[in-house]
Amino acid sequence: ASVKLCPAVAGQIIADTIVKPPSTDGPSYALYRKEKMGILDSLAERARLVSKCLNEIDGISCNPVQGAMYAFPQIKIPPKAIAAANKEGLAPDALYCKELLESKGICTVPGSGFKQKPGTFHFRMTILPPFEQLETIVVGIGDFQKEFTAKYA
Repeated sequence: ASVKLCPAVAGQIIADTIVKPPSTDGPSYALYRKEKMGILDSLAERARLVSKCLNEIDGISCNPVQGAMYAFPQIKIPPKAIAAANKEGLAPDALYCKELLESKGICTVPGSGFKQKPGTFHFRMTILPPFEQLETIVVGIGDFQKEFTAKYA
């Protein structure tokens, strides 16, 4: 029974290397630092791209992404879309996310699942795809926002 309470030795060694980086005077520290900073810089660049581009889309506003892998933009949803969502038994931002997925293949999560402030609508999206894919995704969201707003005007 005690064997099942602890991970195998290999698992313990791997976990140790993940949570305990090499010492600053160790032979692998320079490479570790370079790789770590490359990852963090890439995440920061993607966070800036997503926030900037989403804020350029009419009807969407996004706070700067800070310390997370997600953006949580606020979206303006037309009254006719709210009525259509209610008719389908969906939260308005769930309708938005559903139609975004169906129309553009972009998967987001409705903000209504995160106890957002009543009367506001959001979606959550990740910033983890490669930079070039994120550019395409944000352009797709912008195109969809125009189409969605026109459809429910």
